[in-house]
Amino acid sequence: MRVIYQVLEKQITNALGKAFPEAKESQGSLNPHLMRATKPEFGDFQINGALALAKVIKKTPRKIAEDIIKELQKNSEFQKLCLPPEIAGPGFINISIREDCLTSEIQKRYRDKQLAVPLVKPNNDKKELEPIIVDFSSPNIAKEMHVGHLRSTIIGDSIARILEFRGHPVLRLNHVGDWGTQFGMLIAHLKSVAPKTLTTANAVDIGDLVTFYRQAKRCFDEDEDFQAASRDEVVKLQKGDPKTLKAWSLLCNQSRKEFQKIYDLLDIQLEERGESFYNPLLKKVVDDLAKSGLLITDNGAKCIFLEGFIGKDGKPMPIIIQKTDGGYNYATTDLAAIRYRLNPKPEGDGACRVIYITDAGQANHFAGVFQIAKEANWIPEHCRIEHVPFGLVQGEDGKKLKTRSGETVRLKDLLDEAIHRAKQDLIRRLREETRKESDDFIEHVSKTVGIAAVKYADLSQNRTTNYQFSFNRMLSLQGNTAPYLLYALVRIAGISRKGGDLDSEANDIEFSENQEWNLIRELLKFDEIVIEVEEELLPNRLCNYLFELCQVFNRFYDQIPVLKAKEPSKSSRLVLCRLTAETLKLGLNLLGIQTLERM
Repeated sequence: MRVIYQVLEKQITNALGKAFPEAKESQGSLNPHLMRATKPEFGDFQINGALALAKVIKKTPRKIAEDIIKELQKNSEFQKLCLPPEIAGPGFINISIREDCLTSEIQKRYRDKQLAVPLVKPNNDKKELEPIIVDFSSPNIAKEMHVGHLRSTIIGDSIARILEFRGHPVLRLNHVGDWGTQFGMLIAHLKSVAPKTLTTANAVDIGDLVTFYRQAKRCFDEDEDFQAASRDEVVKLQKGDPKTLKAWSLLCNQSRKEFQKIYDLLDIQLEERGESFYNPLLKKVVDDLAKSGLLITDNGAKCIFLEGFIGKDGKPMPIIIQKTDGGYNYATTDLAAIRYRLNPKPEGDGACRVIYITDAGQANHFAGVFQIAKEANWIPEHCRIEHVPFGLVQGEDGKKLKTRSGETVRLKDLLDEAIHRAKQDLIRRLREETRKESDDFIEHVSKTVGIAAVKYADLSQNRTTNYQFSFNRMLSLQGNTAPYLLYALVRIAGISRKGGDLDSEANDIEFSENQEWNLIRELLKFDEIVIEVEEELLPNRLCNYLFELCQVFNRFYDQIPVLKAKEPSKSSRLVLCRLTAETLKLGLNLLGIQTLERM
């Protein structure tokens, strides 16, 4: 109903100006405070501006509401759109949209791939849209992806999908940890224990590589000679030594293959651009920060002290840009990335918005980096950079999710377990229903439901909070779960299998039942929800909407006959079924969730 809202807001604002010209002159503009009605009995929208206006023009809110309604009723376009407004309480105005207008909106959305969600357009002074960068997932080379990467990966993918759907060019960047001291440690260790891995492709699998990395870290912490050897390897890497670069490349490729298996399973598209990409740009970052006067040398390290950044000891906390040994920190790499991403093409990406999806624990880091970039004047006026934080994935005991041995849960194991449980549940239901299905059907449904359940359980939570991971809860056919939403689509597909023509045209349609109008009003909210999520970057709002839509549809489906109805009710209700299916499919796709017609 976004278009209806915009038309209404304009009409009401004009009515306010005509009813209270003296207030308009003093205030400049009058805000109608138009919002969606909080309850169905209050209509579709509410005007709450009378209460605020009462303080300005010294009349009671109810008298102001009466004057607003008188002015609105003079507008023939308003009368075509709305039923006569009603005053509630001290001065709230309830507005209900006429049923023929709602029907017209349904007809407009029918077979509209965008479902009335508008595509963004360039500003007047620009020929094309500038890209938006979504930085997400970001695992470390030589380490396995674990449950901690789950949230960044699927939240980032959903946000990218929504931005792309709105028409934005989106650059999905995977800022992998592929540079630095850890490679010096790993290469130095492998030279002595598994030299073949440094010269031969596929000589080690990811599990062994993780073990070697742990061994290398232990040696680095305990052996000063090994520390020196590791630093030598880092220097060789930074200087471009051919043998060291080859070893580094082989290790990266091995990890990259394992990451891709996870991304394929999750249906995630990413462009890898790791820390190494920005390494040649780091010196200039330091030089330019020095010229700007922001850098301070403290105990041999080049640092920046920002207002408000205080350590636990109460003293100002430095953000280290270059260490005493000449090495660089994460902050330096992130600053180089900001500059490159916001710099115009071809020197950079020419992005207008950069969104970082990481855990909430990195909030202070990004706050500092963003403040430095701002003070260095590296963020163009029309651009913005945002940190999208998320909470922890916890076990059902409320503690950080770990294996029984106390280790972090591998993401691959978690996804495999979800698919396995979905398969066991499907086989059980097939036995109870005495249904026979092919192995291919069972495998496809199990994989789709298992992955969907994991994704939706995460995305349906407010990302800023921790959430408790529960296979039983997320795989349930009841409640706000992926299986519940998928089953609604299966019910609609079943209507088609029983002979319902879901491809009929939405021409001569008419509605009369309350459950029909409830479903229509829910369907018409979709465009508003998508635009809200685009701006606020909270995918759980889309999840909540889809869940509510399913609830409204299921009540409609259970209480109103579809296939047994007479015309034109039958065709009209089939139109609602099809539009519900299209809305659910599109909404789930924006969450990165595949759908089914049978399960």
